[in-house]
Amino acid sequence: MPRPTGNVRLKAARVAAGFNSQQDLADALTEHAKDMGIRGLSIGVRQVRRWESDNPPWPQPDCQRVLVHLLGQSLETLGFTPPWGAEGTVPDDARRRRVAGAAPAPGLAIGAGRAPAASHPETAGADFEAVTRSHRRLYWSVAPTTLHPAVVAHATLGCALLPETSDSTRRTIAAALAETYLLAGRIEFFDLSEPATAHDTLLLALQAAGEADHALLGSAIIAHMAFIPGWVGDQEGAQERMIAARTYARRAPASAEFLAWLDAVEAECETRCGDTRTALNLITHAEDVLEAGNEHPSPPWLDWFSPARLAAFKGNTQLLAGHLPQARAALLQALEAMTPGEEKQRTVVYGDLAAVEAASGNPEEACEYAGKALDQLALTWYATGMDRVREVRRALTPHQHESCVRDLDDRLYDWSTTLSALRR
Repeated sequence: MPRPTGNVRLKAARVAAGFNSQQDLADALTEHAKDMGIRGLSIGVRQVRRWESDNPPWPQPDCQRVLVHLLGQSLETLGFTPPWGAEGTVPDDARRRRVAGAAPAPGLAIGAGRAPAASHPETAGADFEAVTRSHRRLYWSVAPTTLHPAVVAHATLGCALLPETSDSTRRTIAAALAETYLLAGRIEFFDLSEPATAHDTLLLALQAAGEADHALLGSAIIAHMAFIPGWVGDQEGAQERMIAARTYARRAPASAEFLAWLDAVEAECETRCGDTRTALNLITHAEDVLEAGNEHPSPPWLDWFSPARLAAFKGNTQLLAGHLPQARAALLQALEAMTPGEEKQRTVVYGDLAAVEAASGNPEEACEYAGKALDQLALTWYATGMDRVREVRRALTPHQHESCVRDLDDRLYDWSTTLSALRR
């Protein structure tokens, strides 16, 4: 078989510009970003290697500017294919949603080199944003397989509206579109266990945030992207994304709550990568940030974090670190502080409390908490919560002949949950 040649256009442009190695280009791009006034942008050799691969990813907005300015050619000439296709076409099947009933997710019909035609009234931005806001609230109660197609369809509308608006209306739609894609990516990752699909969707969210020049929303999107490598133990990948997320957060007024959430995200990634000591230090810092506060209000879309959620993060990390009494106390505190509408997170806390009891040699208490999680999952499905219950069941293997564990099995392996587990 012939060997793949990679992105020969970028390679040729690199060599023609006098950069003999990928490292040379990475260093030059990082320095050139500083000259262009783009602060905090650091491009590594691994990123250049991905750009010179057979399927180079579409660069992020700041990287686009530096590449084009340094090498003097358009991105398409450098061998990149826009995620929205040529002249606003729908992307190929690789970007189609793998959820039954969901429509293909289009990319953003932007950046084609022509000024947008403003054919919609100024109210179009507020109208589109209102539906985004409604989807944000519905996420906490509507089944993910029901809500996801509606969110993707709304993104389709946003992609169609964006090139037909201008000025503040365009920025309003672009920001709402970024939030819509972020919500779709959250559903795909946390609710449907589709990390590959979530990655592609979050890239579209980041592209829209760049179009809106919304640094804080960009930070939130990149932080969500850190979960993807963090979940599989890729510490370097998660840390790179968190550095980028914090860089974007410095470019906009960030509330104490938002900054504490960044600490919590990084702590969860470090926990998944086995570094619970660093994770606990991050959580302590987050608690200090929340206590100190600042004058900046939290954005309305930051509805996935609260002091109760931070206590839940802390309890999970303490559990995995083997600090069982402390984990139990933190999780009970989180459970008590939760408000109506946090049912999805409640399943996770029940699962972690069950894991604490299982690790403490209390199978009956573990099964009781796992049963509460299943009760809530029957009302509000959440794949992350079900994962916690399955982890508890594996931990209860030494007690699997006890009646409480058998009763849990009867609930865990009914027709619907068995089919769901075997599809994964």
